[in-house]
Amino acid sequence: MSGPDGPARRYRVEHRTKYAYSGEVTSSYGRAYLTPREFPGQRLLAHEIRIDPAPSDRSVGADVYGNITSYFHVTTEHRALTVVGESLVEVDAPIRDPAAQPWEKARPTGANGPFAVEFALDLHPAEITPELVAYTAESFPPGRPLLDAVAELDTRIYTDFAYRSGATTVSTRVADVFAARAGVCQDFARLAVACLRSQGLAARYVSGYLATDPPPGKERMVGADATHAWAAVWTPAAPGHDRAGYWIDVDPTNDQFGDERYITAAWGRDYADVPPLRGIIYTDAKDSAITVSVDVTQVEP
Repeated sequence: MSGPDGPARRYRVEHRTKYAYSGEVTSSYGRAYLTPREFPGQRLLAHEIRIDPAPSDRSVGADVYGNITSYFHVTTEHRALTVVGESLVEVDAPIRDPAAQPWEKARPTGANGPFAVEFALDLHPAEITPELVAYTAESFPPGRPLLDAVAELDTRIYTDFAYRSGATTVSTRVADVFAARAGVCQDFARLAVACLRSQGLAARYVSGYLATDPPPGKERMVGADATHAWAAVWTPAAPGHDRAGYWIDVDPTNDQFGDERYITAAWGRDYADVPPLRGIIYTDAKDSAITVSVDVTQVEP
C-alpha cells in the first residue's frame, strides 16, 4: 500500500514494562494505553497485549477521545509483573496544506471546529501563565502563516530548553519546566501544547513512538527506542479544500513536524489522559522498580 507521498512504512512495535517488588503483591489493577490508534494515515494491522502473571479479569474499551484502553486485574500473588504490547502498524506520510492562512484563522469556533474547541481550553489547575503568553507571542505576530509561526515556536523550544533525563517527573508543572529550561519529551510536548493554547489555538498531547535510525556503521540496538510524546495543532482546511479541519503533529524535542516515522498510540488534553500504564497494587512491599523498553522495527510491507 502507498501513502500520499510514496510507499507507507510498516513497523513492528514492542513496548515492554516490568515491575519488580520487594514483597508479595496480592492484587494488581492496571489500565494501559498500548494499542496504536487507527485513523486516516495510520492503520493497525495486528495487536496483542501479554500480561504475566495472567490476569483473572481483563477488558478493552474506548475512552472519551476514542483511544483504545485495556483494563486488567491480576489476583495471583506475585513479585514481578510484566506487560508487553506488540503491534504491527502502517503509517503514511502526512498531507499538509500550505496553511498560508493567518494563524488567527486557525482558532477553533463552534462553527469551524466545534470538536476542537475543548483542546483550546487551559487545564485545571491552569498551566498558561503571563510569562508563557509573552514567550509564545514572539512567534505569533498578527497575520503570520500558521505553519511558519508553529515552526518557529518549535525551534525556539528546541533551542531554549535542554533535554535532561531526571530533571522532571510526570507531575512537574509546565511553569516549572519553563523556569528550569529543562525536561524530557513529555515536558516539551506539554509546554508546546500550553504555548499554542495561550494564543487561542487548539492543541493536543500525543503519546506514541518514534522510529529512529542507528548512527552510520552501527547496528540497531533492540530496546533502545523509548516512548515518545509530541504536540498537535488543529487548523481548518484551507479554502478550496474539500476535507474538514485536521491536526498537524509538531515535535519540539526534535525540532520537526511529524512524518511517517511517528506512530500514534493515543491523544488527549494532557499526559494525565493517556499514560502508557497506570494502576493500583495491594502489597506490604517497601520497594519497587520499573523497567521499560521499546523496540520499533521497520518491516517490509
